[in-house]
Amino acid sequence: MYKIIFALEQHKKNAVARWLLAGVIMIIIQTLLGGVTRLTGSGLSITEWKPIMGSIPPLNEQDWNKAFDGYKHIGQYKYLNSDFTLADFKFIFFWEWIHRLWARLLGVVFAVGFIYFLLRRYFDKNMIKPFIILFLLGGLQGLIGWVMVSSGVNETNLFVDHIKLSVHFVSAMVLSCYTLWFALKLLIPERQRVVNSQVHTFTIIIIAVLFIQLTYGAFMAGLKGANAAPTWPTINGMWFPGTLGSNSLISDRINVHFIHRGLAYLLLLLGGIWFINGRKVMSHLFRKTSVWPIGLLLLQVVLGIITVVCATKIVWGKFGVFETLAEAHQLVAMFLLMALVVNLYVVKRQRI
Repeated sequence: MYKIIFALEQHKKNAVARWLLAGVIMIIIQTLLGGVTRLTGSGLSITEWKPIMGSIPPLNEQDWNKAFDGYKHIGQYKYLNSDFTLADFKFIFFWEWIHRLWARLLGVVFAVGFIYFLLRRYFDKNMIKPFIILFLLGGLQGLIGWVMVSSGVNETNLFVDHIKLSVHFVSAMVLSCYTLWFALKLLIPERQRVVNSQVHTFTIIIIAVLFIQLTYGAFMAGLKGANAAPTWPTINGMWFPGTLGSNSLISDRINVHFIHRGLAYLLLLLGGIWFINGRKVMSHLFRKTSVWPIGLLLLQVVLGIITVVCATKIVWGKFGVFETLAEAHQLVAMFLLMALVVNLYVVKRQRI
């Protein structure tokens, strides 16, 4: 009888975990769509924030002209895209609209799933607090998104503020990590976890460095930093840019580019040390999961180099070689973060 009850409870946990993992996948897709809107210059095409009615696109020529007129009032149109036709506007509008629509769909999937599992009594009391945090993080992410967009909806700025862009991206990563952690608690039995405080601490350090790197990756995106130095291994022929001692470390394109590269090399070094130390951990599960981060790190560095070198192929408003590589670079970064979170969960600091 006990085994039947245990199996039933685990079935409920697995169902909730699969729903949460679907949410993680949707967040990753949403982030990639955000990358497409940035790369195609579409992020400022919708100048209003209508959480409900905004899901309906313009349905006739009059509505399209009204939306286009709104775009014509901001600096990006006046100083960058003044030659745009309605057809050009429809192209960038589509990407921003699909990005916002997917965000709404994500909210619906979480809300419907929550109601379904609540009515079926799949939740226990230990899930209440995580769900409250989860929904707060989701709502905060939507608010941060609009604050970011509004930083470019004016007559002065051509793009959104790169710092607000980084906050939007990093907060999405925090949301995805928290959702994944919640799912792992339901999926992985406690007996499969292993205790190793040293590896656990080292994993936290790598994740912290990776978050700094992700922030600088967002700075690179917001500042269009890739084409500022489309060379490798040097930065425009320099190993150490002359701007390091005089210009901003978070706003100067060359400095941001240099730091982003340096952090990539540091992560690769730390990841190699982490992997070697992890071989000493006697855990069948960890020996499998520990392979993921080092493989993704190697792939990410190679992708980063190729992306930078291909930055000369950037075509504003188009989606070509550079844009495809940039999206792949972003996707692997997210996979790397998720892989490290899995390993952090598998290797705990102390016995519970």
